[in-house]
Amino acid sequence: MRQDTADIKEKAHRLGADFVGIADAAGFLNPGYTGNRPQEFMPGIRSVIVVGVMIPKGCVQPLPKGRPEYTNTLMAGTATLRVIAFRLARDLEKQGYLAALVPTEGSEFGMWYADRETLRADISLKYAAWLAGLGTYGLNQLLITHETGPRIRMTAILTDAPLDADHPMEKTFVRPECAACQKCVKACPVGAISADGTFRPQACRDFMFTTLGGLRCGMCIRVCPL
Repeated sequence: MRQDTADIKEKAHRLGADFVGIADAAGFLNPGYTGNRPQEFMPGIRSVIVVGVMIPKGCVQPLPKGRPEYTNTLMAGTATLRVIAFRLARDLEKQGYLAALVPTEGSEFGMWYADRETLRADISLKYAAWLAGLGTYGLNQLLITHETGPRIRMTAILTDAPLDADHPMEKTFVRPECAACQKCVKACPVGAISADGTFRPQACRDFMFTTLGGLRCGMCIRVCPL
């Protein structure tokens, strides 16, 4: 492992990250990936550093009660990640590399970071995390980690630094346990998650930003047994 890669991971943990992985930016050029590519923003990009924190169980278990507490805890995780990622990005630039932070939220503080209709972000954090070997996809369209399932928050740093990349843990995206579980399908208040793996992000968006007034739902995370 290159020393700069080891240093970045060590510093991320020291700053408060629960997990960190490095994705090879070339993975976003795979034909199977249909989202936005970081190369469109940073043509010389070589690495995507994915940083994450785990969300406390205490804000998840009471759902659907306590949605303000749940939402506030998520935002605290986002704020923590921004500080960690900003410090890492500054360190990279001091070493002569370029670095930029990927938005963690699709919509926040009155600003939209994602496409309002498709909810597609500039790049997929979940795909970057999969490339970095941090987890696999669940039927609920969330990243499932081995440690705490989908109870996480993530951000990423785009950089032209030539870091040592990690590798996916699984060749398939979706966890095989999801086929027999279906708990998230039954728990979704608006039927946004289907048993066949299709997902209606607009239904999820409208429920959170209209019915809940901007609070986060979290029911698919609440019932996930992984």
